[in-house]
Amino acid sequence: MDRAIKRAFDLLGAAVGLVVLSPLLLVTALLVRLSSPGPILYVSRRVGEGGRVFSMLKFRTMRQGADRLEEDLISRSEDGALVFAKRPDDPRVTPIGRFLRRYSLDELPQLYNVLVGDMSLVGPRPELPTLVDRYEPWQMKRFAVPQGLTGWWQISGRADKAKHLHAEDDLYYIRNYSVLLDVKIIVRTPLAVLRGRGAF
Repeated sequence: MDRAIKRAFDLLGAAVGLVVLSPLLLVTALLVRLSSPGPILYVSRRVGEGGRVFSMLKFRTMRQGADRLEEDLISRSEDGALVFAKRPDDPRVTPIGRFLRRYSLDELPQLYNVLVGDMSLVGPRPELPTLVDRYEPWQMKRFAVPQGLTGWWQISGRADKAKHLHAEDDLYYIRNYSVLLDVKIIVRTPLAVLRGRGAF
């Protein structure tokens, strides 16, 4: 029953979001187009529920070809924790892209992913396959539920936290899931976004 309610909530939320935010989506698309050569949308392969790989949409925030260097950013710390070395001064990011990332505007096209069932409004963030290949078995449990546009770790630290702590937050969410928790996360997301803390 919770799963059916969650899906109905996703369909309604994504549809309303796409309609209400359509002016913002159009303006953002125009800014991306004018900011640098390349497509407006960036299609990223991500791992979703059950380990299924799907195409996640984002507004492009980097210069063309920047994703080819992505795997070079992945490493492990001395204690074995997985590290994805995102940098606030990443030279691959365009000036407009930096603004979009700070306020998570680049994520808005994922409302379409929610609408078609690739994602949920709330859940663990879809992960890069190259990172999942390096996961410990306990981290794979985060794919037991639909992956989300926002989630528990987004409102409690975002990129300020080490990568392995994201999985801990995701498992906390899975263990404590309720419709009320989803509503709480959605309500708190705009404040986390406006703060821009840990987003780059």
